[in-house]
Amino acid sequence: MGIEIERKFLVNGGFQHLSVKNIHIRQAYLSNCPERTIRLRIAGKKAFLTIKSDPQADSFTRMEWEYELPLSDAEEMMKICIPGKIEKTRYYVPCGKHMFEVDVFHDKNEGLIIAEIELSSESEVFEKPGWLGEEVTGDPSYYNVNLIK
Repeated sequence: MGIEIERKFLVNGGFQHLSVKNIHIRQAYLSNCPERTIRLRIAGKKAFLTIKSDPQADSFTRMEWEYELPLSDAEEMMKICIPGKIEKTRYYVPCGKHMFEVDVFHDKNEGLIIAEIELSSESEVFEKPGWLGEEVTGDPSYYNVNLIK
């Protein structure tokens, strides 16, 4: 079992020129009940099945399990997912000792840009670049599973 400690922010400035890599992502969900989400993601030529628990009380830490799948299986599984898919381009932007993953959403969520940073503890200090906007960690309206609606 893995643990995910992640903070999310809106983006209010240019960051693409700082990116070291980007990848197109398609994702959908097999389950989106409050206690857990089961996500299917195709990122470039790789596919992953991810199970995430709800965040722990008064926290943004949650349990996470991720498994790589054959791409052909993931393409078939996409057909049985809950209606609604997410299309986004993920940019990897280094900042200090960390890497921000900045998602530029397409289709129904066009115009939305969210930066995420994974930390080793909830109290870990990290550098906040100037293009980082309002923190939305814990706001369910910015959970990917809710963006499919």
